[in-house]
Amino acid sequence: MRKRKQNTIKTDMKNIHGYTTLLVKVKKQIQQAQIKASISVNHELIKLYSNIGKEIVSRQKKDGWGKSIVEKLSKDLHSEFPDLRGFSPRNLWNMRQFYAAYQDHKNLQQLVAEIPWGHNLVLLASIKNIQERTWYIQKTIENGWSRNVLIHQIESGQFKRTGKAITNFKKTLPSPQSDLAQQILKDPYHFNFLTIEQQVREKELEDNLIMHLQSFLLELGVGFAFVARQKHIEIGGHDYYIDLLFYHTRLHAYIVVELKTGEFKPEYASKMNFYLSTVDDLIKDPNDNPTIGLMLCKKKNRIIVEYALKDVKKPIGVSEYHLTKKLPRQLKGSLPTIQEIEAEVSLISKKRGKE
Repeated sequence: MRKRKQNTIKTDMKNIHGYTTLLVKVKKQIQQAQIKASISVNHELIKLYSNIGKEIVSRQKKDGWGKSIVEKLSKDLHSEFPDLRGFSPRNLWNMRQFYAAYQDHKNLQQLVAEIPWGHNLVLLASIKNIQERTWYIQKTIENGWSRNVLIHQIESGQFKRTGKAITNFKKTLPSPQSDLAQQILKDPYHFNFLTIEQQVREKELEDNLIMHLQSFLLELGVGFAFVARQKHIEIGGHDYYIDLLFYHTRLHAYIVVELKTGEFKPEYASKMNFYLSTVDDLIKDPNDNPTIGLMLCKKKNRIIVEYALKDVKKPIGVSEYHLTKKLPRQLKGSLPTIQEIEAEVSLISKKRGKE
């Protein structure tokens, strides 16, 4: 009897394991089907809107359609399909604009169908240059940007800044690693989320960047993962501290970031080269790619930077950063200080702890 019970338990455990495996497999299939369905729905929606836009353009040319006809079309569509949204007069004109924008760019018609309609409207309204718009479409698909993130990237001039840092990557990294590394760096970096003095100490700048880490990572770009600040390294009985250490998930490489509140100096390259050698020897995994250095300076002279990096064997990039100007006195006096905010948060935490 006992043996039969043990066999039953074994059978049940085997069945449970088999069921768990089945459940995981089915859940994965459902999730994949949902993703495909979502993409398919978006494709069909964009295709529908483009076709409606095409009809409006055609009727305008053929029959001289104007504003009143489009408004009547909107009203009749709402009457016929009361549960469907998206057929307002304004959106019908958006469909016309969308079709007109891409009717001569067949290669882009499939691409724009991969991003939501709201994203497409942002791009139509904000970006007139087709090359720049194509870049934002590709990056949206590649990085999964939400509409708000896309707006932020456009407003910060992401297209014009990406890949513009002065580097020695072509000489120090193999292809295509060198090209990818070049594209992850910008120049300049915009730290518009900071409201601190223009003449700021390096430690204060570092403190503020860490306080606003989410915004800092957004500005750095997709793939940057924060590892440490003031990373301690001991070499030859001496202590050294790296300002900021990141790991880039696409490059599979550590990124050493050094902050300089003044203009770039040639000796900075030598010190960065030293830090990169130590990280490669003491921290980097054998499967990681070579560590990359990024120096963020308040100012730089391109010729001086190029000479400083010319014979350096480690991959280094140099970019400027821009800070938000200090708040006007009359406005600053009406806002709480960091200390006041911290005190308020502490007080709220204590109250919650007593509840």
